[in-house]
Amino acid sequence: MSPRRLPSLSALRAFEAAARHQSAKQAADELSVTATAISHHIRGLEDALQVDLFVRRPRQLVLTAKGQALFQTLEAAFDSIDETVTRLKAPPARQAATLSTTPAVAVRWLLPWVCRLTEAHPHIDLRIHATHEPVTLDGVTADLAIRYGDGRWPGLVAEKLFDNAFVPTCSPGLHLTDPAELPEHPLIHFRPQGASVTPMDWAGWQKRAAVPGLDVNAGLVFSDETHAISAAIGGQGVALMSRPLIADELAEGRLVQPFGPVLEGKPFYLVYPEHRRDDPTLRAIRDWVLGVPIGLCHPNPTTGRPDDDEGGERQPPS
Repeated sequence: MSPRRLPSLSALRAFEAAARHQSAKQAADELSVTATAISHHIRGLEDALQVDLFVRRPRQLVLTAKGQALFQTLEAAFDSIDETVTRLKAPPARQAATLSTTPAVAVRWLLPWVCRLTEAHPHIDLRIHATHEPVTLDGVTADLAIRYGDGRWPGLVAEKLFDNAFVPTCSPGLHLTDPAELPEHPLIHFRPQGASVTPMDWAGWQKRAAVPGLDVNAGLVFSDETHAISAAIGGQGVALMSRPLIADELAEGRLVQPFGPVLEGKPFYLVYPEHRRDDPTLRAIRDWVLGVPIGLCHPNPTTGRPDDDEGGERQPPS
């Protein structure tokens, strides 16, 4: 490509300003130079182009036909340059997106790692919608969701996050080792109010375990999964919990899994509309969610890296 042969940019700027104001003095004020400098630039431009750009009248510059043609081109070009420079210098517009998930997944898995998303994408405002009910991903109620199921939702992209399993769990202080001892301890139940999808419960576990004398309807009932976990940690009874969501407590010994059987649950998926697959904001949140470790470590609030290792991602215990 041959190099462009353009007149002096300073001369073009002087001409464009003078043509817009129809005054060398006003052009000089705008460009912070003298009126003599403006006149010198215009004369030099006319000599280079070998055309008259202005008809000079007392206290007024009137464009010639060729001057008008050049002015229109330069005005559009300078406006385009100004718009681009302004856009490049401006901070990115803030983007908000809503991620719907269960309260326990939000509190126990995602929230400790929001710092990663904020650091990588400070212009994204993440809104977390905590519910046990599947919501419409219409961009109003929510944009993305974390759901448990079979991974088949028409019109949605579903990316598997982790498998799910429900295990009996309790404080080590209960010294529970045999399922036959279970009737001697209160059961802790998690029953979300108004949820159309019922999580694994003690009735389902008892069908597998067949523990004599176990009343699966008795015990403490919580509508919030995190409260049920806290009660188990406090030694208030035995809970049937999602193992990935108590991975930290199991690893640290604050909870134990005294016996089986283990009930396999449906995996968790990140889902979002197929037609928004390439949406930059959704892609950023998707990449963040897929990068969140599963249990066993929490980020240091200063470094944003896990406290117990060099930043490697862990998987839930098998």
